[in-house]
Amino acid sequence: MLEALTDKLQAAFRRLGSRGTITEQDLDAALREVRLALLEADVNFKVVREFVQGVKERALGAKVLTSLTPMQQIIGVVNQQLVELLGGGQSRLEHAQSAPTVLMLVGLKGSGKTTTIRALLGMIRPNAGSVKVLGQAVWPNGRG
Repeated sequence: MLEALTDKLQAAFRRLGSRGTITEQDLDAALREVRLALLEADVNFKVVREFVQGVKERALGAKVLTSLTPMQQIIGVVNQQLVELLGGGQSRLEHAQSAPTVLMLVGLKGSGKTTTIRALLGMIRPNAGSVKVLGQAVWPNGRG
């Protein structure tokens, strides 16, 4: 699913890349494709609307940089809006004062949840207690 979304977004931006300058109509057409791609990927309608509106406002108000192509500038605006939408900051993982500490990872199918869990398990080793993923012990020999 993530591949299909990526392909659709890249296609929308590629069409912008063939232009020397981008008009508001070009931007609207590209954002319409982005909107459809996100909705087809099951992103919430309100989130899509807020995201597309934010990209349009940023793009229309952006300072034109001569060192970048119009497509590169739009991609930069989309990146800034995504970072803002997703929170942009960093936060620490806090353990519960009393066991268990429960973490829930959510995301689109194919977006890397299992891979992320594996990476986290490589970094986090319990000092005490057990670690389970979907109720199954992670480390053998009494470690989990």
